[in-house]
This record gives sequence, structure tokens and C-alpha cells, in this order.
Amino acid sequence: MKYRKRTLSTAPMMDWTDRHCRVFHRQITKHTWLYTEMVTTGALVYGDVERHLRYDDVEHPIALQLGGSDPVDLAKSAKLGEQWGYDEINLNCGCPSERVQKGAFGACLMQERQLVADCVKAMRDAVSIDVTVKHRIGIDHNEEYGFVRDFIGTIADAGCRTFIVHARNAVLKGLSPKENREIPPLRYEVAYQLKREFPDLEIIINGGIKTDDEIATHLQHVDGVMIGREAYHNPYVMAGWDARFYGDATPPKTREQVLEAMIPYIRAELERYGPLGLRLNSITRHMLGLMAGLPGARGYRQLLSDSRRLAAGNPDLLLEAAGKLRLAA
Repeated sequence: MKYRKRTLSTAPMMDWTDRHCRVFHRQITKHTWLYTEMVTTGALVYGDVERHLRYDDVEHPIALQLGGSDPVDLAKSAKLGEQWGYDEINLNCGCPSERVQKGAFGACLMQERQLVADCVKAMRDAVSIDVTVKHRIGIDHNEEYGFVRDFIGTIADAGCRTFIVHARNAVLKGLSPKENREIPPLRYEVAYQLKREFPDLEIIINGGIKTDDEIATHLQHVDGVMIGREAYHNPYVMAGWDARFYGDATPPKTREQVLEAMIPYIRAELERYGPLGLRLNSITRHMLGLMAGLPGARGYRQLLSDSRRLAAGNPDLLLEAAGKLRLAA
């Protein structure tokens, strides 16, 4: 199936955007592109492929983000992603963590743009689906526009047509991944300038974007917007996206309908893996922010964080938690 352009997407976030999180997010928005956590090529070439690539069909459109720097291994991993039915393969050139740097991938790859181009070409030769790149606008304290311009130009020559631009520099030494999301200043105008200079490329902006009005402003300058932590911590912010940005007049599910929709999925997952293989908290932990800002939200979160109740493995706990809001109303 051919999907719409990536007007909106949720960011790949380690330990957060796993398959359970993505199924939950899909109950709120039908059209937003969903991205996996980063999966390393080593995990696919040498590890348990099903564990890393299994997903639910409801998640489409879905992109697989890969971490790696070896063209051969990336081509193999991209091919596996295509065989499993992913709609896009994304290469991580933006993660600044030292653990990722030790693997010679992530943001440090921006210093080796020809290698990235070779990786992209190898993946494009291996698959027929889109191969995209997510990156920063600079490394360490290099804020010269020419650095990111030349990076994109080189990779575009290898056939990449879509670039997800996290509009901050990545500081490779001295800042934690969390600090790298907060301390380097956001420079959205760099992404705007990239779109002006490369009008035929799809430029998607990422970093610090929270509200629908902010999204609309960015879409006046670039092709798409990727939302990260705001979509995770306040997921119902996505409820209006299908109507406003995709023209879908179908009313979104209410928060309680979202919970109701998750119960059959949770039951099926618990039956498939059993209590020793999957804990209820593995799914419900992604849902704690659903009621953010509403009266009774604290009681909702407390109930879904109750280890004793969670250990019982009864997904009807979701509806009981929703009842905390009705009592507070």
C-alpha cells in the first residue's frame, strides 16, 4: 500500500517506541507515521530477528530505524525490514550517545558523509521501499550551514530523497543524550534553509515541537514534522492530527475508547506470551500520559503504576483506571 507523505510522524525513541507503544499510538491517530526504536544491524544479522521486527498490522504506516555503519550489514538488515513488511527504512545519523558512538554510528556518522552515502546506496540497491536519513544540523560546536548542506547533498546524490532534520547540534563529548535534547539551541531556520536549497527533497523537521499551531507554522516551511517526547508524555495531543493535517473527518476515539480498544490487544499479547513472558506493565507503562491535564489523572496514573494490581495481569484494570476520572469529574 502506498501511504501519504510523512506530514506527521512520531520520533524513534529508545525504550519507548516499542511495538506496544506504537499500537497504542495508532488508536489515537490513523495517518501519522510511526517509527520503531533504533535496531542495530548486529541485532538483526546475528540476533533474534522476530523479537526485533515483529509488529502488529495496525501499526502501518511504520518505519524501521536502523543503527549501523557497515553497508553490507545495513543492506541485509534493510532487506529483512522490507521482507517483514515495513514501509520505510530509516538510518540513524542523529543519536549522540557514547554507547552508539562506540558502535561507529549515530550522530558521529555526520563526519563521514561519503560512508553514509555508501550505506544509503547499499540499502537502496537492496530494497524497493524508501530509505531515509535522520540527522542533526551539526556536530559539537560547528554551526556552519555548509556542514549540514554538504552532508545532505552527498547523501541525496546516493539517492536518498527524505531527510529528518533534528534542528540541534549533537555534542559528542560532555553531554548526555538527555542534555543533547535540551542544551544545544534549536535552529529551525537551518531546516527551512535546507528546504529552500533542496526543494525537490522531502525535509521533515524535528526537535522541541509540542503544539498543533507550532506544527502548522513549520509546515509553511518544510514538508513534515516529527514529534518526540510530547507525543509520548501527552499522547492525546495526537487526537486532532488526522482532521487538521490529513483532512480526515472521522471523529477521533475518546480517551476511554482508546483504552477499550487496547484491551483485546493486551489480552491477545498476554495469552501469546504468558505472565512469565510479558507483564501487563510492559504495555500499560506507555499509557500513563493519556489522561494528562484532566481531573483524576493522578489517580489514573497511580492505579496503572500499582505493582500489585499490575501483577494480576488483568487488562480490565484500564477501565478501572478510567473510572478515576469519572469520579473526579
